[in-house]
Amino acid sequence: MANLLLPLILATVFALSHSPARAESDKPMNVLFLVADDLNSWMLEDADRYAGKVVAPNLRKLASSGVNFTRAYTAAPVCSPSRTAFFSGVAPWESGIYNNAQIINESEALNQDAVLSLAGLFKKNGYDTFGYGKITHGWDQKEHWDEHVGHKRDPAPPGAPLAKLSGGEQDWGPIHLTEEQMNDTGGANKAIAILEKQHDKPFFLAYGSFNPHMPWYVPQKYFDMYPLDQIILPELKENDLDDLPPLAKAVSDGLGSFADKVIKSGKHKEAVQAYLATTTYVDTQFGRVLDALEKSPYKNNTMVVFLTDHGFHLGEKHHWQKTTLWEEGTHTLLMFRAPGVTQAGGVSQRFVSLMDIYPTLAELCGLTPPANIDGRSLVPLLKDPKAPWESTAITGLCDKAKTDLAYISIRHELGRYTRYGAEEEEFYDTTKDPHEWTNQIDNPKYATSVKKLRGLIPGFKDAAQPLPSALTKKRRETQKEKKKK
Repeated sequence: MANLLLPLILATVFALSHSPARAESDKPMNVLFLVADDLNSWMLEDADRYAGKVVAPNLRKLASSGVNFTRAYTAAPVCSPSRTAFFSGVAPWESGIYNNAQIINESEALNQDAVLSLAGLFKKNGYDTFGYGKITHGWDQKEHWDEHVGHKRDPAPPGAPLAKLSGGEQDWGPIHLTEEQMNDTGGANKAIAILEKQHDKPFFLAYGSFNPHMPWYVPQKYFDMYPLDQIILPELKENDLDDLPPLAKAVSDGLGSFADKVIKSGKHKEAVQAYLATTTYVDTQFGRVLDALEKSPYKNNTMVVFLTDHGFHLGEKHHWQKTTLWEEGTHTLLMFRAPGVTQAGGVSQRFVSLMDIYPTLAELCGLTPPANIDGRSLVPLLKDPKAPWESTAITGLCDKAKTDLAYISIRHELGRYTRYGAEEEEFYDTTKDPHEWTNQIDNPKYATSVKKLRGLIPGFKDAAQPLPSALTKKRRETQKEKKKK
C-alpha cells in the first residue's frame, strides 16, 4: 500500500509547490508593481528598434531574472487611456476611452459597481495597498489605496526652455535640483520605506515614475553617460508618410510635428541624448526599489511586474512623443518575476497586451477577478515562454478632438494591421519591414493576411465609440458664448 501511495503523495507535493499562488513558502504572495511613463523599448537591444547604447543595468537585471516579454503592446498609446485600461481591466474598445482628452466619468463601462481597480482587487482580498508616483491618470478608485501619494513634475530649471525650441514640456537639459530633491527619487524612497517595514498582511505596492515623460530635466551626470559623438540616431525614411491614408497622416500632426523642428534645428542628437539620460535616471530609481526588495524578508514571496504605459517616437515616421498606432507608439516593456513560477532568463516573443496584466496577477495570487475584465492570463507563458498564444496585442486610439471614429490596430505574427476608417487602412509585413516603412494594404499578395487580421479586431459595430472630448466640449461652449455676445 505504501508503494502505491508514494507516487500520489509526491505528485500532490509537486503540484502544491508549483501552484501559481505559492512560492517557496505558504505565505500569501505580495506584489511589487512598477510602471514607467513614456519609456520606449530601446533597451531591448533590438537593432530594428534602436542600435545605440542604452544604460539600464537594473531593468535588464530584472528582465533576466524572470520572463521578459519582448513583444508587449499597450491598449492605447497615450497615458490616460492606457493606464485606465490596464488598471481597470476594461479595454478602450469597451470603455470608449481612447485618448487623454476624453471625459472618463461619462463611460458607462467604467462607472459601474462591477468594475474594480487592480488595487481594489487586492484590497478586497485582504491586502494592504500602497501607491507612490504616477500609476494611474484620470481614473482611480481612490478608496482602494491604504496610502497613495501621486506624482508631481519637477520644477523647470532657471532659464527654461533650455533647448530653445519650444516652451512648455518640450524641453530638455540639466536640472538645478539634486537627485535626492527630484520627485521620482522621492517616490522611490517611499516605496523603499514600505519594503523596509514589517507587514502583518500581504501587500500590493505600486511605484510609478513620471520620467522619461517630457521635459527631460535630470542631473548632468546622466547626460555625461552619453557623449554626443557616440549618439546613434534612429533610422528615418524620407517621405515615410506618403503611402498613408489621410486619417493616418493626421495622427502624426500636432505634437508630432515637433520632430521636424528638432531635426531641422540640428538638435536631434541632443534630444536623443536627453531622452537616454532620463532613461538611465529612471533605471536608477527602479534599481533602488528592486535592491530594497532583494534585501527585505519579502524577496521570496513577492512577485514583480514592470511595464511602460506605451511607446515613444524620437523622430521615426516624422513623429515625436506618442499617440500613434505604429510600432514606436505601441510597443512597450513588460517583465514578470514570479517566485515558484518563472525561471530566470525567460524570454517570450509572443504578442501580448498590457491588458493581460490584470488577469495574470489575479491568477498568480489565487484571486478571482471581476467577470468583465478584458485580457488573458499570461501564466501559461510565464511557465513556458514559447507556449502557443494567439495575439492579444490590440491597440485603440481616436483623434483628440474629432471622436467619431475608433482607430484599431493589431500586432501579430503576420504583421501589423490598422483600421482608421472603412476605406483607410494600413498593413505592414513586419518580418520584412520592421520599421513599417511600406504600407502594403493594396498589395494582393497580402490579401489573406489582411482578411484574417480584420477578423481579429473589434468591428465598427463592436468597438465602443470614443466618448466626447473635453477639448471639443470646451470649444463648443466657447462658440456658444461668442454667439450670445
